[in-house]
Amino acid sequence: MIVLSLAEIADIVGGRLHRTDGTAEVTGSVEFDTRELTPGGLFVALPGARVDGHDLAAKAVEAGAVAVLAGREVDAPAVIVPPLPAGTAHDRAFALVADKDGAGAAVLAALAKLARHVVEKLSGDHLSVVGVTGSSGKTSTKDVIAQLLEPLGPTVAPPGSFNNELGHPWTALRADASTRHLVLELSTRGHGHIAELAAIAPPRIGAVLNVGTAHVGEFGSREGIAKAKGELVEALPSAEDGGVAILNIDDPLVAAMASRTKARVVYVGESASAHVRAVDVTLDEEARASFRLVTPSGEAPVKLPLYGEHHVGNVLSAAAVALELGSTTEEIAARLSGLEQRSGRRMEVTTRPDGVTVLNDSFNANPESVRAALKALASMSTERRSWAVLGVMADLGDDAVEAHDGIGRLVVRLNIDKLVVVGEAAAAMHQGAHQEGSWGEESVLVPDVEAAVALLHDQLRAGDIVLVKASKSAALWRVADALLASPETNAESPAVPPSPSQERSNGGDA
Repeated sequence: MIVLSLAEIADIVGGRLHRTDGTAEVTGSVEFDTRELTPGGLFVALPGARVDGHDLAAKAVEAGAVAVLAGREVDAPAVIVPPLPAGTAHDRAFALVADKDGAGAAVLAALAKLARHVVEKLSGDHLSVVGVTGSSGKTSTKDVIAQLLEPLGPTVAPPGSFNNELGHPWTALRADASTRHLVLELSTRGHGHIAELAAIAPPRIGAVLNVGTAHVGEFGSREGIAKAKGELVEALPSAEDGGVAILNIDDPLVAAMASRTKARVVYVGESASAHVRAVDVTLDEEARASFRLVTPSGEAPVKLPLYGEHHVGNVLSAAAVALELGSTTEEIAARLSGLEQRSGRRMEVTTRPDGVTVLNDSFNANPESVRAALKALASMSTERRSWAVLGVMADLGDDAVEAHDGIGRLVVRLNIDKLVVVGEAAAAMHQGAHQEGSWGEESVLVPDVEAAVALLHDQLRAGDIVLVKASKSAALWRVADALLASPETNAESPAVPPSPSQERSNGGDA
C-alpha cells in the first residue's frame, strides 16, 4: 500500500482517531490476520465466528501494527469507523463477518473506501487494473493472467479465490507505487455485487469467461446470471479512455454483453470470428491441450501443462489481456506452455508411488465444471480404471435434481468405471447413473466422506485414476487428502491447501 498517515486514513474512511494523534504512518501491509502482520502494518478488526478481531487489537500492535481499523473502541491506537446507515450494509458483508452490532460491515465498507483511494492514487499510465469473472474458471484464469503479466512488470493478484468484499479490497491494498498490473477476480451472489466490487478498484480491462448454472437457484436462470456477470463490462471505461472488454465469443450469453459496454470489444474463442483464437486443438493422453494461438499480430504453437480441454478458452482470455498490455504472440505462447498451477484443489494431479493418480478438483463445483472434469478424467483413463468421486453441487435451486441426474448419466456415457456419490444431497447422481444403465457396484451412494475414504482404501488398485469434485460446502478435498496422505503410499509432492484466510474469503461465490 502507499504510505498514509493515520489522520489521512481517518479522513478517507470517515472515521475518528482513537489513542493516537494521527501522525503515525502505515508503511506495511493491511491485514485481518494477526499472524500476517509486519512492522508498520494496519490491522483490520473483523468479528468472526470464534474470535472477534477487536479483542486482538493489543496483540496486533505487539505484532507490529501501527494501529487498528475498527468498528468500536479497542485497547490500542485505532481509526474507528461509525456504523453504516440503516439499509446500506450489504447482505454479503454480514455473511463474511459474525456481526452483532454492525461493526464488521462498517469495517468492510471502510476497507473498500481505503482500497478505492489507493487504486485511484496509483491508476494512470503506470497501473493497469484487470478484472475477470465467469461462472467457472475465474481463479485459474486469474492465475494465468498474472503469470503472463509478471514478466512485463510487478504484478499483484489475489491468492486462491480471494474475490469478494473482503478479499477484493485486501488484494487491491497490496498494490504500491511499483505495481504495474493489478489482477482481480470478481464474484457474485446477487445483482449489484460485481458492480460494487468494480467500484472499489475500477478495471480498465475486463474479461468474462462464461455463463453457467452456478448459483442459478439465486439468479433464477442463466440469463439472470449473465445480467450479473455483465456488470463487469458495464463498469469499464469507454474505448476512447482505454477500456477493453474481453468476451468469449463461443458462449452466446457472454458474446451478447458487447452491447452493454462502451469499451472496445475483443472476442476470444475457437470461432473463426474471434480476434484471439485457438486453432487445431488436440489433447494428449493426460488431457493436456495443444493448439495454435492466432492473434491479430501473428500466431504461435502452445502446449498447455494444464489438465482438461476447458482451459483452452480461459487461457485465450488471459492471452488477450497480455496482448493488450504489451506482450507479443510468441511471448504469450511460450509463457502459456510453461504455466504453473498456483491455486489449490483445482485439477491438481498427483500420482502416488503405487501408480494411483488423484485429480483433486474439489475446491468447488457446478454442472459445467463437473462435466469438464469428467471429460478430462475420461481422456486420461483410456487404459486405466477410472473413479469419479462426486458430491453435491450447491445452489442450483429447482434445477438441482435434474442437474445431478444429468451428471450421473454423463459418467456412464463417458465409460467411467466407478462412480462414488458422497452424501444424500447428491443422490440423484447415483439414480441417474442407474437409469442410464449402470448396475451392480459401478455406482455407489455413500453417506459421508469417511465412508468414501474407506471404500476407496479397500477397492483402489495400483494404476487407478480418481477424480474428486464437489461444491465447497461438501469439503470433499478430505477424500483427496486422505488418499494422498496414506502411509502406505506416501504421496509425492501433495498440494499445499489454501490458507484458512483464503478459504474464508471465498465462501463459494459464483
